[in-house]
Formats: sequence, C-alpha cells, structure tokens
Amino acid sequence: MGVSALKKDKLGNENTPQDLLVSSPCLPPKRQKVKDNEKDFVIVRRPWLLREAESGISLDALPDELLLAIFAYLPLKDLLKVSMICKRWHRLSFDESLWQTLDLTGGNLLPGVLGQLLPAGVTVFRCPRSCIGDPLFKTSNLLKIQHLDLSNCTVSAADLYSILCLCEKLQNLSLEGLVLSDNIIKSIARNPSLIRLNLCGCSGFSAEALELMLSSCSVLEELNLSWCEFTATHVKAAVNHVTSKITQLNLSGYRENLQIADVKTLVERCPLLVHLDLSDSMMLKPECFQYFKQLVFLQHLCLSRCYQISPAALVELGEIRTLKTLQVFGIVTDSSLQLLEEALPDMKINGSHFTSIARPTVGNKKSHEIWGIKCRLTLRNPSFL
Repeated sequence: MGVSALKKDKLGNENTPQDLLVSSPCLPPKRQKVKDNEKDFVIVRRPWLLREAESGISLDALPDELLLAIFAYLPLKDLLKVSMICKRWHRLSFDESLWQTLDLTGGNLLPGVLGQLLPAGVTVFRCPRSCIGDPLFKTSNLLKIQHLDLSNCTVSAADLYSILCLCEKLQNLSLEGLVLSDNIIKSIARNPSLIRLNLCGCSGFSAEALELMLSSCSVLEELNLSWCEFTATHVKAAVNHVTSKITQLNLSGYRENLQIADVKTLVERCPLLVHLDLSDSMMLKPECFQYFKQLVFLQHLCLSRCYQISPAALVELGEIRTLKTLQVFGIVTDSSLQLLEEALPDMKINGSHFTSIARPTVGNKKSHEIWGIKCRLTLRNPSFL
C-alpha cells in the first residue's frame, strides 16, 4: 500500500524505501516547557529524515576542482560576489584558471581595482576608453599579461608605468591616444616577444627612447606610429631602427617631417613590407615610387593626402604586380578615380578610410575580441567596479 505525496513530503525524502515509509510512525513533536517565570516558548525537534533532506549536499563538502568548474560559468559580477562569501571561496574565485581573459571596456576603475585583478593570472586584458585609477599593486611580481589594450584610456603616465613596468611577456600592445613617457617606452622595450604595437596618436617620449625600444623589439611584425607628436628626429629614429622583420607599418601623419630619403632608408631596411601607410606626408612625390617597386611582397599601399602626387602619376604603381589595394583619398576626384580604376583594373582603390595595422579591434567595437582573442569575463555595467 502506498502513501500520499503529502506524507512523503513530511517524511522529507521521496526516495525512502516504501516499507520504511509505511512502517515509520509519525510521532508527535516533543515539547519542552521553560520555567513559569519566563515567557513560554516551544522547542520542536524535527524528524531526522526531514532534517537530512533539508540539509542536502553542502557546498563546503565539494572539492576545489568541482567548485572551480562551477565558478567558471559565473559572469564577472557574480564571480566577484562569491569571492566575499568566505576565505576558501575568495581563494578559489581568484584562481588564475578563471582569469585568463578580462574585458573592462569603458569602466570606471577605482584605485586598487587593477592591483587586485591583474595579478590573478590575466593574460588577455581589454580595457579601452576606461578611467583607470592607481592600480596599487600589493606585489612586485611580474604580471602574466600577453595581450593588452588600453587605447584611449584616461590614465596618468605614472599609473600607466606602474602597470607596464610589470609586463615582460607582451605579444600585442595598444596604447593609442595616450600620453606616455620615456620610462613607459623603456618598459615596452623589455618585451622581446612583442609582435604588434599600436602607439597611434601617442606623445610624451623622446627620439632616444623610441630608438631604444625599436632596437630591442626585434620581432615586431606590425607597428603603428601614425600621428604621434614626432619631430623629424623621431621619424629618422623610426626608419633607421625599426626591425627588418616588420611586415605592416603605419607612419602616416608626418607632413613635412617624412622625406623621400626616409622612404628610401625604410625600404632598404624593411624588404618584407606587405602593408605600408604613408598618408598625410606632404613631401612625398612620384619619385618615391621607385622605392615602392623594390618591395616584392607589397600588397597594400596608402598615400592619401600626399598632395604632391598627381592622379596621373599613380598609374605607374600598376607596375607593382603584387599590389592589391591603393588608398589615395584627397588626391583623386570622383571623375579621376573612375579613370584610375580603368587604368588599374586589378587594384582596389579607396576601399577603406581606416587602417587596421596593429589595432586590437577592427570593425565592430562591441566585440569582446582583441587581436582575434575573445574575452570571457566582461564588464556589462561599466560603473560596477
């Protein structure tokens, strides 16, 4: 004979064998009365089966490995919340296996936030357009960051240096639009594995520091030095010391400071160039085409707003058989563009206004990827931290 669902619930375990459910008497709870001079209250002793069922499996009984597997599904906000439950959960929630990739884009990061998060084992850190307070690192141990994007952040040079001086494993770095210092540039120089470097629009460092950095970063493949506050001395330091392994280079925006002689030096030093952007260089003339022809791997060339180069002269670039795209905005009108496209049918002309050289995110800014790497932990509410 079975028992009702209500009776099963009172016993506290629907998996209890049927014979035990039937034979178990449901005893009335024992009552204990306190002294008469005290306010009456009743202590009720719950049946043992009910107490066992309500307790369930304690999370404290789970091994570290299982808790880590659970924590791996938590978003950033919840992961930080569980870190405050107890000492054990705090230790586990900051296990480096959970913090490989971190995206704090647009965040208002108060002092001490990065000093706690980055040492947790972060290797990919995306944090553009953020306000960064003093990291306040509690240790001088080197960080494990390999891919770092701090483009267009609001951060002091001193606080930025406190981060970069602990980075020596960088492979990709973007500091676009920031005010730097010689110490920051020297810190970058201590990253011999650096492959991509974006310093577009940066300022605050000397030509000597630039020379040291370029001489030290010998495996650079992509370098964006466009629109920095460079003098002619800076430009010469760049073309004379950039590594010969470079394949993509952006030196646009140097108007009178980039000379044809610099182009000659650059081509002789960097024969592997595939993508070259020299836009907004007023001193360049068609005579520099002879140097472009020496680049046997050149596929993409940008000469926008190099006003001493006429539309008719651009036809000569058709002799570069490897060239696939040509950006010449500001040089050609709509009518001359049509004629140029007819003269160079195998070349795509003025297909893109912007360069992607060394930039971490191209196209969709809402993407949580930098250099093709997706970040798991993301800051959904920028004001959270």
